[in-house]
Amino acid sequence: MRIIEAHQSIDELFEKWKPALGWAYLAYRNHAYRVFNLSCALASATGEDQEKLALASAFHDIGIWLDNTFDYLAPSERRAVDHLSKIARESWAEGIVQMIDQHHKVFAWHGPEQELVEAFRKADWLDVCLFSLPTRLERSLLTAVLRAFPRNGFHGRLVLLTLRWCCKHPFNPLPMLRL
Repeated sequence: MRIIEAHQSIDELFEKWKPALGWAYLAYRNHAYRVFNLSCALASATGEDQEKLALASAFHDIGIWLDNTFDYLAPSERRAVDHLSKIARESWAEGIVQMIDQHHKVFAWHGPEQELVEAFRKADWLDVCLFSLPTRLERSLLTAVLRAFPRNGFHGRLVLLTLRWCCKHPFNPLPMLRL
């Protein structure tokens, strides 16, 4: 698989969000592109499926920064649905919302657009776990994706955000986690 280093939808959204993302711009953008490339590879996605994965990749964690919360799934989903309405792709909403909602699910998800949702879930877990999980993807692909889109402190900042949230919300330490 050829690494996708530029995608119009992802690039336009991140350009719009750049001022609000600040320090996180490159770190989150690269995370989104890593998840996008890995999920495309896992799902053998082309055409509309690739576009759906691109949009889910851009929006899946955006609530952390644009809504200033670590309980970010619902805000990220709302932003995605609003965007889909603006681009006349309302019919994609259910699948993209499920990709966002289920991306931290520990076990396999079953439901509509299962192949895309599962590919997206696995891709995000793979990236969040620093490519240490078992995968059918070739190591050469993982290396190429990381070379094209370095981590730039993304994971370290996630650890800090997690610790801050846990101190303030000890009874809801990981609100995005799903079993």
